[in-house]
Amino acid sequence: MNYRTKEIQKRVDDYISQYKEGYFSPLSMQARLTEEVGELAREINHLYGEKPKKATEQDKALEEELGDVLFVLTCFANSLDMDLSRAFERSMSKIESRDKERWTLKEGVDEGE
Repeated sequence: MNYRTKEIQKRVDDYISQYKEGYFSPLSMQARLTEEVGELAREINHLYGEKPKKATEQDKALEEELGDVLFVLTCFANSLDMDLSRAFERSMSKIESRDKERWTLKEGVDEGE
């Protein structure tokens, strides 16, 4: 199933809203995001780095870890009443203008793309 950010944010909000505890505080949310990014980093290190898993460690899919990061990031945005689509658009506009001439374009790619 393909989701748009508004649908992702609504699905997460529908899930969280059914519980009395609701969203965590921004500081707790930052800690959770840091934890999930750490788990993602650990998986990347196991797959592409020099630290293979121990025989006793369970395999976790990289995609699952990315999903966990996306879930917590969405919770964070929802808890602060932020629109992820707008945040992404602002970030991309900044990156596209700031880094416009930073990288070498592939042959056949116009600068306007």
